[in-house]
Amino acid sequence: MKRLLALLILIALPSFALAEMGDDGLHKQDWLRDTFKDLNEDLAEANAEGKRLVVMVEQRGCIYCAKMHEEVFSREDVASYIRENFFVIQVNLHGDTEMTDFDGETLTEKQAARKWGLLFTPSILFLPEEVADDATAQTAAVALMPGAFGAGTTLDMFTWVNEKRYELDSEEDFQRYHARRIQERQDGSTD
Repeated sequence: MKRLLALLILIALPSFALAEMGDDGLHKQDWLRDTFKDLNEDLAEANAEGKRLVVMVEQRGCIYCAKMHEEVFSREDVASYIRENFFVIQVNLHGDTEMTDFDGETLTEKQAARKWGLLFTPSILFLPEEVADDATAQTAAVALMPGAFGAGTTLDMFTWVNEKRYELDSEEDFQRYHARRIQERQDGSTD
């Protein structure tokens, strides 16, 4: 009986896929893309795959980044949604890796984060399918998710962007959409 109960508990728990730590001190998920960080090329590749481009800015030792990777991105429902619908590149807030912004400026990751006005990690920029030549990642973004959130909020944000709900001519901004989703889950939980 104890074995059956233990098995049922394991089945009932959400499945988790633990993230590895990279040499740069950042968590690595299997859905993170290793690119040359040329945002125009990344956008073209995302579009070719029918996915949305996301720029995720993180830093070594960030407790909120760890929380997101260990408690949210590790959940299979969240990970599979991201994997199926998004092309995600990771930028190190203090990194020296060279990258190219949409406006053609080549700079280090830390210079790009400063240019975009990003001060906190994680910060997740969601990009549209088309970006003007003079735009930066920050000015082109259709949404910014600043900080760590629970699985429900995170999944709702990724879904809201994926469904292009920001384009709808309605009163339902993200917060109203998220509140409706919480009610639909009928438990009042954001997860």
